[in-house]
Amino acid sequence: MDNPAAGILLIADPFLKDPNFKRSVIFLCEHQSEGSFGFLLNKTYEYTLKDLVQNAEDLEIPVFFGGPVQTDTIHFLHQYPDLIQGGYEVIDGIYWGGDFEKAIELIRSGEVTPGRIRFYIGYSGWASGQLDDELKEKSWLSVKANQQLIFHKKTEEIWKEAIRQLGGNYLMMINFPTDPQLN
Repeated sequence: MDNPAAGILLIADPFLKDPNFKRSVIFLCEHQSEGSFGFLLNKTYEYTLKDLVQNAEDLEIPVFFGGPVQTDTIHFLHQYPDLIQGGYEVIDGIYWGGDFEKAIELIRSGEVTPGRIRFYIGYSGWASGQLDDELKEKSWLSVKANQQLIFHKKTEEIWKEAIRQLGGNYLMMINFPTDPQLN
């Protein structure tokens, strides 16, 4: 997949050294001429929802590090378009955002399960043309996103699973060292 678009996963090249994106997988939510943004799927944040959101003291729900941009904001992806109004459908069955207070209320009532909603602090963003340049430099591989990877239960396995979906010669990358000079 060569052209970035909303709904793809950006998979960090095994040798990408940027500490923010080393062995990361990003769900691209928007790609336009003005720029792009998405959420890093496989990096948990040190705090939970109860630590970050006022009136959520009873919600010990993991928060993920969405990226280094605007780390004073919380975003969410979910699979509840009928219950959480105002979300934007990125791919079939995956929505970004919506009524945050309603989402919290539905989690409390048990109508929304933590396995089908994910919270992110900050996001990953690119200025106009920046992501296209990074793709040309082969910093990222890409594959179509799916619900299993976006809501994967084992965060530490997401990068390897995304590589597996590429198949073929990419499979050997799973076992590449992060720094080949250390071999």
